[in-house]
Amino acid sequence: MRGDDQQLQTGMFSYVALEDRIPADHPLRGVRKLVDVVLAGMSKDFDGLYAQGGRPSIAPERLLRALLLQVFYSVRSERLLMEQLNYNLLFRWFVGLEIDDAVWNHAVFSKNRERLLNQDLAQKFFAQVKEQAAGLMSDEHFTVDGTLIEAWAGQKSFRRKDDGGSGSGGDFHGELRSNQTHASSTDPEARLYKKSSGQEAKLSYLGHTLVENRNGLIAAAMTTQADGRAERDAALLMLYELTRKRSGRITTGADKAYDTRDFVSTVRELGVTPHVARRQHGAIDERTSRHPGYAISLSKRWLVEKPFGWLKQIGPLKKVKLRGLAKVDSGLVA
Repeated sequence: MRGDDQQLQTGMFSYVALEDRIPADHPLRGVRKLVDVVLAGMSKDFDGLYAQGGRPSIAPERLLRALLLQVFYSVRSERLLMEQLNYNLLFRWFVGLEIDDAVWNHAVFSKNRERLLNQDLAQKFFAQVKEQAAGLMSDEHFTVDGTLIEAWAGQKSFRRKDDGGSGSGGDFHGELRSNQTHASSTDPEARLYKKSSGQEAKLSYLGHTLVENRNGLIAAAMTTQADGRAERDAALLMLYELTRKRSGRITTGADKAYDTRDFVSTVRELGVTPHVARRQHGAIDERTSRHPGYAISLSKRWLVEKPFGWLKQIGPLKKVKLRGLAKVDSGLVA
């Protein structure tokens, strides 16, 4: 028998609880439990950000859950995120809103996000998540790499610093431009950069991750300005933070760009064995490459590309929608 398609939709009340509408095996249920444990452990950190009096702001726990949804579901803007929260019951449940709760204005949400997501708080959130995943992560073998993050700035914004001559916007074709003489008026901290010859130079930042070699989970992450030494410098900083509380040696794999004498000698001083892909006349020799662990580390290098692929194809970091190094770094870490 054919069903009825009368579109009256006159019902005003629902007797099904929001909790009951979410399937018991939905992946977000596990994520919600993990996130709630992490946020509970950060309650004192949140208290320090807010005054005792005044009007209540957006609860920081709800704001962070909403930002996670924006990443998980590739929601391209806060305006669209608020629209989704208005009618998407799954989103409301995950964030912690009741069915009848009013959704925040997108501008208010953005201002609260900027105040909350400073670098220290983002790092603490990441560290708490890492603690929850400790049993899944190797504590001895790692891989490091960097990726180009396109800045939220157009090529025409890259103008001469003295704001004179033909380089002040407009038609820049055929003009010699460099980071020493030019800067973006939209995002002054972005740098014109390309990772390899033959590619187009774009206003960019560099994102860096250190992953463990068991499951490819991120052990450390940071963002820097784009230049030729940034990948190695960022790797040294992340490895230093990883090793300063350890006594035993660890290994780190990397591609040929890291096979320089200063990088290899410095990581050895940190107690790290550099399993770096060899290049002609590089610093890696038979002392390292003859061991079976070296070949194993090289075979695990693909693991570091997984988070980059997800962040650029599904997540928001192919062309970041934040300006300034501090905000871009907080976006990557969070």
